[in-house]
Amino acid sequence: MNEQVDEFEFFLEKDWSDGLPVVTPTEERIARMLTGTKRSPDEVIGPIPPAMEVATVESVAVHALMAGCKPEYLPVVIEATEMMLRDEFNVNGVQGTMHGVAPMMIVNGPYAEEIGIHGGNGCMGPGFRANAAIGRAIRLVLMNLGQGIPGVSSMTIFGMPSRYTYCLTENMEDHPWDSLAASKGYGPDENVITMAMVESPRFCFDDVSDEPDRLLNGVADTMVAMGSWNMHTRSDMVVAMGPQHAAICANAGMSRANVHAHLCEIAGRKVGDLKNGGNWRKERALAFPIDVDPDDDNFFIPAIKDPQDLQLIVAGGWGPCTAVCHGWSGGSRAVHGSYEV
Repeated sequence: MNEQVDEFEFFLEKDWSDGLPVVTPTEERIARMLTGTKRSPDEVIGPIPPAMEVATVESVAVHALMAGCKPEYLPVVIEATEMMLRDEFNVNGVQGTMHGVAPMMIVNGPYAEEIGIHGGNGCMGPGFRANAAIGRAIRLVLMNLGQGIPGVSSMTIFGMPSRYTYCLTENMEDHPWDSLAASKGYGPDENVITMAMVESPRFCFDDVSDEPDRLLNGVADTMVAMGSWNMHTRSDMVVAMGPQHAAICANAGMSRANVHAHLCEIAGRKVGDLKNGGNWRKERALAFPIDVDPDDDNFFIPAIKDPQDLQLIVAGGWGPCTAVCHGWSGGSRAVHGSYEV
């Protein structure tokens, strides 16, 4: 008599999992998952690099199911899969990089609220099915269809916890400004995803500042770590201000655009400081999209070389903390777009 196969152990012994148990994709479950979209199961989304296996609506649905998604999450997973295949996002480069960045998904709009994507307390951590499952589905697509497997095509030295899942929305309940999507010209009824290739967050904890200048000095300092790629290339960055920090700025009359512009202006280091460690190379500085004098030790180099590379959001719970997510080594540009449900 054959020993009964344990379905969870079967998948965990394959390269089809991120190391955690997956939901077994039976035909019945796949059919139920596909009820979450009006699109044809055979519709081609595109090849997933570097293996270039073609993703279809159905194969994405299978991975959404494996990740623990509900059918209503599927439109977000499909749209995010399409978006990350844009040339400027360069998912092929990130699949093979030594770095550990991951595609962060910032989901704005009424549908994010409807399906329970969380942007409040603990939004970058465990406890929220929509956040965890949607982001995990993207990772499983990258691993299984793209073969982005550590030691196979992925040369990431450490990886990061964000390579399990990286999905959130903004905390619109405690938000003093318009959303990130609104800043990009989208209307309040549009469902929008912004994706940026960034590291796991570094925290700026400040329970002392009660006015913007001091507060934003601390945030800016967190943005300019000597070993971060933002100081040595043009790279994306996400700054997620906690509602308490955002309120300090808003109460002083600063708009979201004011804070964004101020951080772009003050976050940076002098050439002489950068020469003391990290990734400094003169030829990198000469390749910046801004004019730099690499021989002037007092020359100020901003962390944000182009203002569109800074994604400023309000997320998390009430408390004196801002999260700063540094970017990749210059080969990826953030993408955004609206989607239909």
